[in-house]
Amino acid sequence: MTIWQPDPNETLIARSAVSFATGAATPVAGMRWFRDTGRTDIQDELPGWPEGPRFTVRGKTERRLRSGAKFGASVLLVATLGVLESLAGSGSTGTVATLGAPEDPENEVEDFPVMWAAPGALARSLPWQLDPARRPETDRTHLAVTDRRVLVLGLLNDVDNPFDEVLWETERSHVAAATRKEFSRYDTDFTITFTDGSWCRLAGRDTNCRDDITRALENPLPLMDPDDLTPGQHQAVRELLEGKEPGGTLLIHRRPSGSVYVTYRLHDRVDPTYGIGSAAFKLMDADGQNARFRKGDI
Repeated sequence: MTIWQPDPNETLIARSAVSFATGAATPVAGMRWFRDTGRTDIQDELPGWPEGPRFTVRGKTERRLRSGAKFGASVLLVATLGVLESLAGSGSTGTVATLGAPEDPENEVEDFPVMWAAPGALARSLPWQLDPARRPETDRTHLAVTDRRVLVLGLLNDVDNPFDEVLWETERSHVAAATRKEFSRYDTDFTITFTDGSWCRLAGRDTNCRDDITRALENPLPLMDPDDLTPGQHQAVRELLEGKEPGGTLLIHRRPSGSVYVTYRLHDRVDPTYGIGSAAFKLMDADGQNARFRKGDI
């Protein structure tokens, strides 16, 4: 089994499955583009990239047809649910999720760039394997974040032998910000903005994947020293680790709400579909008791 590991003098904070994001709004649904700062398509300029699909933003006529089809499907769904509710003699059987209002219509509805980079900018160096429309079905891509670096790893979709390979890396200091995007299906999208102004829009395999990465890229890195814990928190951590396999990494995050988030991870347990999850975790208050989750804690 070949699994990438950080250097002896660095700490792995998160490793999660990611890909370039995919448009969700009707005009750009299922699509993505690679742009320079003049909004020109640059995918043919990216060195070593294989040919990929060519997309066109849907015109108003096509949007109306798609909306009409969705409306018809919605009517059928409502009618069906009404019958089911009558038969069951109960209330609503489900809810319909919506995307809400776009935060950045120009880049989420009118266009959907997943790479925004001037010539020579860092985002242009990202590997083509991040594009699910280009990489083989047998492959996956993970983003690994350490206290020193950010890396893109390529691997096989094989739990027994993922065969990790470093496809790209940069110093952590080259990342200016990582931002969760609210206007995304399933709450999986986020952007990474580099210090040269270029950026990319990625999507985690699920919300946990996204949150692990964006939390790991917070600046300054909000990791606490165990010596800073209160006696009650120390006791909570001891109880959390009871019976857990040794050899993992304990990370203690100070959260914006004032709570403390603790994770324990075994770095040799990689799931190609998701990455490295927590063998144990806890959000706790100053006394080590379970804290109520607030936005941004996780």
